[in-house]
Amino acid sequence: MGGLSGGVVFGALMAMMGMLPMIGSLVGYSSAVIGFIVHLVISVVIGLTLTLPFASLLKRGLVVSAVVGLVYGALWWVLGPLLIMPLMIGMPILTLDGSSMMSLLGHLIYGVILGLVAHLVLRRR
Repeated sequence: MGGLSGGVVFGALMAMMGMLPMIGSLVGYSSAVIGFIVHLVISVVIGLTLTLPFASLLKRGLVVSAVVGLVYGALWWVLGPLLIMPLMIGMPILTLDGSSMMSLLGHLIYGVILGLVAHLVLRRR
């Protein structure tokens, strides 16, 4: 739920920035709709890779969960748009520009939402 929630918010930001067709191109379609679907699938998988192994940490409190999510979002900013995605589509890696800074903001927002929602879901279990 955390990955999906963060992914929806981040996906809306990506739509406003016109980034979704590039995400769709990862699977061979330069479509915003396909890009959004791919983005949501990635968001859920990445959310699970935090939530499952670190559930006990995320249960500690909202602040801890938000900070863990923030750090995790920053980590995925480096791994995703700065390394993995450029390698997949033949672009230079570790490119820092206005677009990558907006991507950092989106990843940080994603991470905080992921952490907070994961905390709330895990506390209810």
